[in-house]
Amino acid sequence: MQAFGNIASPIQRKTTKAGKAYAEFRLAESQRSRPGSSSDEPTWYTVRVMHGNVPEYVKGDFVRVTGKLKTDFYMGRDGKPTGTLLIIAFEGHKVAKPAQGNDKPEDTVSAVVP
Repeated sequence: MQAFGNIASPIQRKTTKAGKAYAEFRLAESQRSRPGSSSDEPTWYTVRVMHGNVPEYVKGDFVRVTGKLKTDFYMGRDGKPTGTLLIIAFEGHKVAKPAQGNDKPEDTVSAVVP
């Protein structure tokens, strides 16, 4: 699965119970809707990169991530079951939006997640 969107939270570096490092952030994927449609709400994902060496993304960066889509269910703070869409990412690229009218390939910056 591929998702394009803006990073909506700072990257959090975490460790599993087994001691493996990973990074996690929230991604907001906006969908272009048809004129007159009322569904301009973004799709929210939690992106988990299971590598210790994660590119230095910052909140607001526009990225493309590729990975496996899963659902992650847990108990919310209010004690009710809730869940999130989780992308286990194996590749990620930071995408620089080209200047208006300038679509040359060198206007794109990317970084592959190892």
